[in-house]
Amino acid sequence: MERVDETATAPAPAGKLQEEVGKVMEEARELQESGSSLLWKISNEEQSLRQKAVSLESSIRRVRSLISSAVSQKLLDRNQVIKFEEELHRASCIITDGDAAAFLPAKSQGRFLRKFLGPINVRASRKEVQLKVKEEYNSYRDRTALLFLLFPLVLLTLRSWIWDGCLPAFPVQLYQAWLLFLYTGLAMRENILRANGSDIRPWWIHHHYCAMVMALISITWEIEGQPNCAQKQKGVELFLQWAMMQGVVMLLQNRYQRQRLYTRIALGKANRMDVVWGETSGVDGQLWVLCPVLFLMQGFEAYVGLLLLKTAFVGVVPKWQVICCGILLVVMAAGNFINTIQSLMTKSRFKAKMKKSKTKQELD
Repeated sequence: MERVDETATAPAPAGKLQEEVGKVMEEARELQESGSSLLWKISNEEQSLRQKAVSLESSIRRVRSLISSAVSQKLLDRNQVIKFEEELHRASCIITDGDAAAFLPAKSQGRFLRKFLGPINVRASRKEVQLKVKEEYNSYRDRTALLFLLFPLVLLTLRSWIWDGCLPAFPVQLYQAWLLFLYTGLAMRENILRANGSDIRPWWIHHHYCAMVMALISITWEIEGQPNCAQKQKGVELFLQWAMMQGVVMLLQNRYQRQRLYTRIALGKANRMDVVWGETSGVDGQLWVLCPVLFLMQGFEAYVGLLLLKTAFVGVVPKWQVICCGILLVVMAAGNFINTIQSLMTKSRFKAKMKKSKTKQELD
């Protein structure tokens, strides 16, 4: 039999072990001291960069104020003003869209995030992490847009083919629970995006708050059956039809407007953390498709809200849930319409400014 080397398996002397343990402890202390020293240096450098970033933002605001003062005194012509504003905008984009954005003061996260997540900082310090948050938001919109279209379509189809024109309560309440999950997820993601520098308009987040409340209320809404099922469920049917239209609009926005946003980012006219707004317009060719659909959807949303209020007040479905949902639908429709008009006006002013700038360059 082969002999085993006893010296290889014999335990080391106590003195040798003590030396090894001491060596490990010394290396651990050195690593701790080196790490502390490095973190102290990084903290000092980071504080210095934060001060420079704040100072530069203040300088941009000061220069813009000087430009406004010069314009009021008629010391600058319009072309010079446009040129200066474009350069300042690009300088601002460099700060907010580059790695220096991590050193800018963090935006307030708002009560919504604090209620759900507590007092934690959701602002990412690295730009690639911020962009991943944005891409996850876009992916979430893509997934939910298709479900937004298919879910009510399936319910209405089954209502006609299987349920004899009368929707059962459970599938509708399941759909409302999914809407509550959807709008809560959108609101949380959009609040996080705003904290990381996105330009989402506050109304679209507030719109999702209203939709969350409506979904929560509608879950408690008792769905009436026979007799007169068709009359009692008319509001539910119209709401499902509106939801299908909303799904179509979301698909159009996700398909066409995002490409436009990528183009604007490449041209330096938008921040990489910007996203497609809830009801914004696309490029010129898309206006003829999106705008009529948007206004039709908003009008139909207001019509459904008014119909729900009518059914409650005339005694067809006299429930407080119907009244609340009707009011919320009307409020959301009005807010969407106003913000769509504001978006179109902003786009129109921007196009006019770019056209004048282009004409000036051609003349030069």
